Amino acid sequence: MNKNLTIKDLISEAQQFCVTQSSIQHKELFGVTDGKAVGTLIEHKFQKQLCEKFELTVGSSAKGIDLPSVDVDIKVTSIKQPQSSCPFKDAKQKVFGLGYNLLVFVYDKEDNPKTKEAHLDFVSCSFISKERTADYTTTFRLREMVKDKANEADIIAYLQDKNIPADEITLTKLATQIIECPPEQGYLTISNALQWRLQYQRIVTLTETVSGISKIVSYNKPK
Repeated sequence: MNKNLTIKDLISEAQQFCVTQSSIQHKELFGVTDGKAVGTLIEHKFQKQLCEKFELTVGSSAKGIDLPSVDVDIKVTSIKQPQSSCPFKDAKQKVFGLGYNLLVFVYDKEDNPKTKEAHLDFVSCSFISKERTADYTTTFRLREMVKDKANEADIIAYLQDKNIPADEITLTKLATQIIECPPEQGYLTISNALQWRLQYQRIVTLTETVSGISKIVSYNKPK
């Protein structure tokens, strides 16, 4: 019987997956320009690899994440524009995080017209704990404001200025929570929309060690 999947196992498997997938050619992805199609294929390949070795739950429409047994959602994106979307649950997610961990694969795709194959180079892969999945600028400023003894009205004004999608009652509750328990520093860029738009550039180019962020494959920017 396979053992239960842990976060440590997940990180180790992600590293192996990046090495393996970067060393083979993908006929099925030749000419594919739809990032979602590429992402879906990669997610399914990685989930298959995990299912062959571990006991785990895959996918959950109720919770809406790929690996609910370890509270992880898998994101696959191109280095040309490392971003994706995720369901909007509530305004708090931008300040206190999405509520689950992220495993972010970033690839560079190149088609070979001669062989009619695609090469995927996994240039970055990161595990981001749920505590680090809030918006970078918002949390940075709010942490500063709390440190500078900002009051509830100051916090509400800032949240309104940033167009945090919430009504006045929700913003008041959020401001109280921020003062009582300041948010951790987030490392995503989260844009308001019907769905959150998550951008990972800061994670991809991160060089310093940050608790809660594991750089599984580090990005070497072309000179």
